[in-house]
Amino acid sequence: METLHVPRSSGSTRRWEIDALRGLMLVLMTFTHLPTRLSSPMGQPFGYVSAAEGFVLLSAYVTGMVYSRLAQKQGIAAMRKAFLRRAAKVYFCQAASLLVLFTVIAAVGMKVDHAPVREIISFYLREPITALLSGLALVYEPPLLDILPMYVVFMLVSPLVLGFALRSGWGRVIGASLLLWVLAQFDFGRWLHGQMVVFTGLPVSYVQTGPFVTFAWQFLWVLGLWMGSHTSDKAAGTWLFPGWAVVVAAVYAAACLVWRHWFGQIPFAPGFWANDAFDKWHLAPFRLINLFALMVLAMHFADWLRRHAPRSRILETMGSASLTVFCTHLLMVFLVLAWWGDSAQARPVWGDIALLAAVFAGLYGVAAIVAWLENSPARWVPAHERHPDSGDTAPELPPPLEGALLTERLQLAPGVAQPTRQRRWLRS
Repeated sequence: METLHVPRSSGSTRRWEIDALRGLMLVLMTFTHLPTRLSSPMGQPFGYVSAAEGFVLLSAYVTGMVYSRLAQKQGIAAMRKAFLRRAAKVYFCQAASLLVLFTVIAAVGMKVDHAPVREIISFYLREPITALLSGLALVYEPPLLDILPMYVVFMLVSPLVLGFALRSGWGRVIGASLLLWVLAQFDFGRWLHGQMVVFTGLPVSYVQTGPFVTFAWQFLWVLGLWMGSHTSDKAAGTWLFPGWAVVVAAVYAAACLVWRHWFGQIPFAPGFWANDAFDKWHLAPFRLINLFALMVLAMHFADWLRRHAPRSRILETMGSASLTVFCTHLLMVFLVLAWWGDSAQARPVWGDIALLAAVFAGLYGVAAIVAWLENSPARWVPAHERHPDSGDTAPELPPPLEGALLTERLQLAPGVAQPTRQRRWLRS
């Protein structure tokens, strides 16, 4: 893989295609989580890769792009403060969603008496105080409320990761992240949880900590940070892949696509050992390769797609307010589960159509309101205080600083090479 050094266009750095992709991920998540006849067909529609992988990778990419520019403009300390503010906002969304689940959704679900809601809050029903406190501590993660806690952790760790990488290069960062991913394939997280139970008496079982294996998914986050930071370097150029890599990626992606829609979302018979190689929660090897193949194809054909693919303002609007839309979609899914249960046949076909239309209209309405508030003069905030998911995907910042001024802002030690040069080996 190499980079082509072409001047980046001046003007706004807003990436409408990133907004559209995040909007698409939100649409796919909503289709999957709502119990309708389209839940299964729309699950993993591009192969053995779900919307969750795309959502996390795109969020990390935008985070790396925006906060690297912020560090170059105002220094590491300012970047760290911005990360903490963002983490606090995401935590607030998680805490609010948790409280709504334990109060409003629980009340509706228990009154209507549908099993899905009882299963979702089963730990809370048994141990309400423990569930509430451990949920607010991001240890207990009920179903569907398991992505944002991981996101909060990543946002808290990212200032250290990004600051180190900007000073010393990405080689050791990606190497350490890859090592953690390998350990996660052997259930390092489960072992660590067991040690915590032994030494602290943690009253939350491993199952209640959520299905996502954080030590595996952090690799996807670090990869996205690196790619976004690379994009923020205007001297870095654009990604190029050799022809053979594009061909291999196309063959593998096509094989996974056909296999998924021919055999289903589980590639082999239940219980067969090879299913573990495609496991979503561990971000298993064959699944990761499938994601990489789709990434190579998307990046290789990105320029052509920008010129020829029709733009969807609806997806862009939803993607630009992805955090708010994501939380709204959770609320709607919980309400549907509480009222109708999780049966895909609970309504006639026209009922599914009406439900989906109402939900997506609501999600777009929320996104449109967020966009209006963000663009309202009375709500204007400086560009450097805007965040990736708040309606400003990539605020325009001045060109990266150079020379002694960049060294001062990044607090580089004397004699340490410039960050853009340290990343060069990763672009070869």
